[in-house]
Amino acid sequence: MTEHELQLGGLAPDFALPADNGQTVKLSDFRGKRVILYFYPKDDTSGCTTQACGFRDNYPQIEEKNAVILGVSPDGIASHQKFKTKYDLPFMLLADEEHHVAEAYGVWGEKKMYGKSYMGIIRSHFLIDEAGRIVDAQVKISPKDSIEKAIATLG
Repeated sequence: MTEHELQLGGLAPDFALPADNGQTVKLSDFRGKRVILYFYPKDDTSGCTTQACGFRDNYPQIEEKNAVILGVSPDGIASHQKFKTKYDLPFMLLADEEHHVAEAYGVWGEKKMYGKSYMGIIRSHFLIDEAGRIVDAQVKISPKDSIEKAIATLG
């Protein structure tokens, strides 16, 4: 994590981001529900599609646990709308184009590919309880493990 060290049991940083439906969504809008807030690098890439479709396929059981899913990446609204439509995703995708929210959660960092370093989203998810507190944080997690762990933590 970064200097923005998030504490389990601490309040999740609130934010307001544009969603794929054209609305601005705040984390605080979901008080009273549990939130799986997941960060992913890029719409319509293999790992991100695996993760999104895994959450889609388990959405009914997630909803039964009084939870919602919010996906966050630096992609813009148009990209999110295409991705959501292509894979019939039942949850909102939020555009964090300036990566301020990713930074607040400590998941904007250095990555390496083909020997080159660059800055980007570190795949992760956070489970936030009804009062807005972080009850689980999984950073640098594989797409498949992200779904399994999030669902297991929901109970």
